[in-house]
Amino acid sequence: MDAQLIARWQFGITTVYHFLFVPITIALSMLVAVMQTVWFKTHNSRYLRLTKFYGKLFLINFALGVVTGIVQEFQFGMNWSEYSRFVGDIFGAPLALEALLAFFMESTFIGLWIFGWEKLPKGVHLACIYLTALGTMISSVFILAANSWMQNPVGATYNPATNRAELTDFGAVLTNPVFKATFLHNLAGSYMVAGALIAGIAFWHLAKVAKGRRTSQISDADEAETVRTWHWASKFGAWVLIVACVGIVLSGDYQGKVMTDAQPMKMAAAEGAYENTSDFSVLTIGNKDGSEEVWAIKIPGMLGFLGNGEWGSQIKGINELKNYDVHEYTYTRKDGSQTSLQSSYQDVLRQKVEANGIKLEPNIPVSYWTFRIMITLGMIGGLIGLIMLISLRGDRNPKPHGWLTFFMVCLPLLPLFGNSFGWIFAEMGRQPWIVAGVLPTSAAVSPSVSAGSVLFSTIVYTAVYGILAVVEVSLFLKTVKKGLPELPERRQPAIEGEDTPVSFAY
Repeated sequence: MDAQLIARWQFGITTVYHFLFVPITIALSMLVAVMQTVWFKTHNSRYLRLTKFYGKLFLINFALGVVTGIVQEFQFGMNWSEYSRFVGDIFGAPLALEALLAFFMESTFIGLWIFGWEKLPKGVHLACIYLTALGTMISSVFILAANSWMQNPVGATYNPATNRAELTDFGAVLTNPVFKATFLHNLAGSYMVAGALIAGIAFWHLAKVAKGRRTSQISDADEAETVRTWHWASKFGAWVLIVACVGIVLSGDYQGKVMTDAQPMKMAAAEGAYENTSDFSVLTIGNKDGSEEVWAIKIPGMLGFLGNGEWGSQIKGINELKNYDVHEYTYTRKDGSQTSLQSSYQDVLRQKVEANGIKLEPNIPVSYWTFRIMITLGMIGGLIGLIMLISLRGDRNPKPHGWLTFFMVCLPLLPLFGNSFGWIFAEMGRQPWIVAGVLPTSAAVSPSVSAGSVLFSTIVYTAVYGILAVVEVSLFLKTVKKGLPELPERRQPAIEGEDTPVSFAY
C-alpha cells in the first residue's frame, strides 16, 4: 500500500465530510439573523418562532462542523509534514488568523446568543447573531485564502539556504485573483444550500398543515397563522436559493476565466479538451484510460467565452500542455508568466519531476465529471426553487404527497452535494500539485509515516465520522419533525431586581 495514496484518501474523506457543515454554517447564521431582525422590527411572534426553529438547526450544524474541522489541522502535521515544513511560513499565517480571530469571535458571540435570550437587551442580542455570522464569514476568508494560495502561490519566494518557501507579501495572498473568485463562488454556493434548506423544510411543513387549502380558506386562527408562517419561510428560502443560483452562475463565469489564466491544465481537464479548442463540451466520452477523446457533443465557440471572455477564442488542450522536455519543464500560467515562488523554485522542480517521473496532468475523467455534476446539481436546485415560488403565488399552498416529501428532502442536498463535487474538482484538478507549479503532492507526504499507520487512522476517522453522522441526522430530523417551537411566556424575577439564572434558550 502507498502511504501517499491513503493519506490523500484520508484528507479527501475528512475534508468532504467537514464541508457538508460549512456552507450551512456560513449562510444559515446570516439568514437566521435576518429572521431575528424582522422580528425585532415587527414584534410579530411568527418571525421569533422561525428564528428559534432555524437557529436550533444552525447550532446543531455548527457543533458538528467544529468537531470535524479540528481534525483537518492535525493532518498537516501527521500525514503532510513535508508540506508543512516547506510552506508553513505562508500557509500557517491565514490558518492562525482564522483560529485567533474568526473562530474565537464566532465562538464568543454564539455563546452570548444562545444564553442571552431574555437576558441581554434585544438590540445587543441581535448584534450577537450578526457578529457570529460575520465570524463564520471571516473564517471562510482565511481558509479560502490559504487554499487559493495552493492554486496560485503568490506573495512568496524560495530560499535555497533553508529549502523552504517564505512569505514576502501577505497582502498579495489576501488579494490573490483565485481567492477573490473562489470566495464569491463559495459564498453563493453556501447561500444556495441554506436557502434550499429553509425552503425545503418550510414547504414540507406547509403542505402538511395546509393540505392544499388556500390560506383564506382556513378558519382556525392558530392553524392559519402557522400556515402563514411556513408560507413566508418557503418563499423567503426560495428567493434566497434563486438569487444565490444567479450569483453562482456569475461568480462561476468569473472563476472560469481566472482558472484559465492561473491553471490552464485544470480548465482543459474540466472540458476534456485534449487538443486546442474553442468548443464547450456538453458530453465527452474518452477512451479507457482517459487519454484521448472518442466521442463528444459540443457547443462551438462557447469555451472561448467561458475561459477567455471572447467567443471562439481557443484554450490550450491537454496534449499541448503536457508536451514538454523534462529538462526544460516550466509550469506557467496562460500568458507564460510565473509567480515569484514558481520562478525561483523551477530548477529544483525539474529535478523532482525527472527523478520521480511525475505525470503532469490531473485525472481527466474525475475532473471532467465532477465539474459537470457540480453544475447539474446546482441548476436543478435553482429550478426547483423557481417552481416552488410559482406554486406559492397568492395564498396558494401545496398538498402533501410522497413525491413532494422526496423532492423537499432532495432540495437542500442538491446544492450541498454540488458544493462537495465542486471542491473535489478544485483539488483533483490541481493535481499532481499540492502547491501549483511548485510542490508535487508526492513530495509533500510525511516521509516517516507508514502506510499502515495512515490506514489505521483513516479507518478510525471514518468510523467516528459515521457515528457523528448518525447523531447529526437524528438531531436534525427530530428538530425538523417537531416543527415550530411554542413561545414561553415571559416570567418576572421572583424578587424585584434579582437576576434570573442563565439558561439554554431552546
